[in-house]
Amino acid sequence: MNGKVFVVSGPSGVGKTTLIRKALENLDSIYYSISATTRPPREGEVTGRDYYFITDKEFDRLLDSDAFLEWENVYGNRYGTLKSEVEKAKRLGKDALLELDVKGALKVKSKITDAALIFIMPPSLEVLEKRRRARGKDEGNIEERRSLATKEIQQGGSLFEFVIVNDEIERASKELEKILKGEIQKKH
Repeated sequence: MNGKVFVVSGPSGVGKTTLIRKALENLDSIYYSISATTRPPREGEVTGRDYYFITDKEFDRLLDSDAFLEWENVYGNRYGTLKSEVEKAKRLGKDALLELDVKGALKVKSKITDAALIFIMPPSLEVLEKRRRARGKDEGNIEERRSLATKEIQQGGSLFEFVIVNDEIERASKELEKILKGEIQKKH
């Protein structure tokens, strides 16, 4: 692959999407890869912008045709990065940015060894929990989410090249933008 692949990861509710959207406002050379998922859309989400919302049957068909770069079952729903999204970035002459959980990020790194892994860290687990509740996340599996977040934070801090603490959106999005620009400049 000619273009650089960036993977932004972090616990659910840490603010990955918000930081990515703000950082990409000033970066036309990066293509945001849209993931496929079997979960239903949340209020305000649009297929083809936020995710490709697909059925379990369609996900199975894509799995059978080896269409995924990586995929994972997360809290009872499947999520996957379509190879076609990364190939589309390449066709457009752009770098690809993927937003994934930690497992997905590490799977991508095992296949695309020069992918840049960027971990978004919450200021604390308490802040992360407040953000999730404000988003209306399912309260039924808070302990499971807290346990996974703790594990992801440990992995992210040690296995990722870059770590950004999302304590303030403007500062953190500028830091993400700076990392992306710096890695693109290194490539040239």
